[in-house]
Amino acid sequence: MRGGWKRVPVAMLAFLLIAMGSVGAMAQDSTANADLSGELLLWHGWTGAEADTLTNDILPAWQAKYPNVKINVLAVPFDQLKNKYSTEVATGGGPDLLIGPLDWVGELATGELIRPLDDLIDQATLDNYLPSTVEALRYNDQLYGMPESFEAVAMYYNKTMMPEPVASTADLDALAAEINGASSDSYGLALYSDFYHPAGYFFGFGGQLFDENNQSIVNSPETVAFLNWISGLQSKPGYFLQNDDNAISSLFKEGKAAAVFNGPWALGDYVNALGAENVGVAPMPVISENEGAATMPFLGVKHIMMNADLDGDQAALAAEFMKWFTGPESESILVEKAGHLPAHTGVDVSGDEIAQAFVTQAETATPLPTIPEMGQVWEPVGNMITSVLTGDATAEDAAATAQDQINQAISNMGA
Repeated sequence: MRGGWKRVPVAMLAFLLIAMGSVGAMAQDSTANADLSGELLLWHGWTGAEADTLTNDILPAWQAKYPNVKINVLAVPFDQLKNKYSTEVATGGGPDLLIGPLDWVGELATGELIRPLDDLIDQATLDNYLPSTVEALRYNDQLYGMPESFEAVAMYYNKTMMPEPVASTADLDALAAEINGASSDSYGLALYSDFYHPAGYFFGFGGQLFDENNQSIVNSPETVAFLNWISGLQSKPGYFLQNDDNAISSLFKEGKAAAVFNGPWALGDYVNALGAENVGVAPMPVISENEGAATMPFLGVKHIMMNADLDGDQAALAAEFMKWFTGPESESILVEKAGHLPAHTGVDVSGDEIAQAFVTQAETATPLPTIPEMGQVWEPVGNMITSVLTGDATAEDAAATAQDQINQAISNMGA
């Protein structure tokens, strides 16, 4: 199989709560050298609570532990971060360390812009992380990042409209019709109709993105079944679909939608709008139209990577920060203040019902492919969904068009 993407088993996430409860808040690596000295430059694209926590809590905690190692930080707008990093590292510059998402790994590794970590991070250290989050960061059998947290889309529900989370799409249909019947401007589900948010249903219907040669295979009966299902929601009472995250979240925050599909990053906004007592999280309803198949949303891993040019003492110093940044001390802070779901099993979130719900959802999740070809998927598949929802194309034609566009774009990558 060419490239680095393979479907990584994620069932090990089921052991998260047990592992966290038994290990508790572990101490930092006992081999850490308190006499470390030097200077590192870290780039990130975080904003809001994540950026505030990094600046006000994480870095001061590191500085207190390692007073002779200065961490310089540059915040770069996320939509500019990858290009800026790639350009500067290619010319011998850039930061020592980069925080980024899972789907950058393949492109940056192929471009020799990030450093493999296998000679710097031993297996005993990696054993402290959820196996799926570590394996997701391997490309061509080499480790290219340290996992900080994981995320997946699940179902948020308003407990005043949905006292108990619905378990299946058939149950959701019934509740949505009931809610809409009582109030025509209220909905059972407000669905952000891009590709990322309903992807759990694409995979749950059996859709696939790539074959063993990393060519697109989205044109399939399973994709057509997914497209017909999502299009059919428009004719059912109590569903609101729009390719606009703000519009969808606004309906939920205003109490006009009983449920939305979103990730852990949305929790703060929803709690602020509705009150913590009214916000619940549960796995997305299983697919009644496909024999009760589970949803399989993308599993994302936030992680930290190392500049490919680092070696010797500087690489060793950067590796120490990576281990600490993804370890229990800093992870605990990010859990508390930024709502992260920790990849390190030494952080105890067993008492958090919402975290547990995301863990349950993640048990069936699909690791986001790290191959460079994944970058060619988003726009054509997003357009595929939109064209079917607007009636501009049949499901069959839309799937065929998307596959052709993706494979043409993949072909052009080597031009």
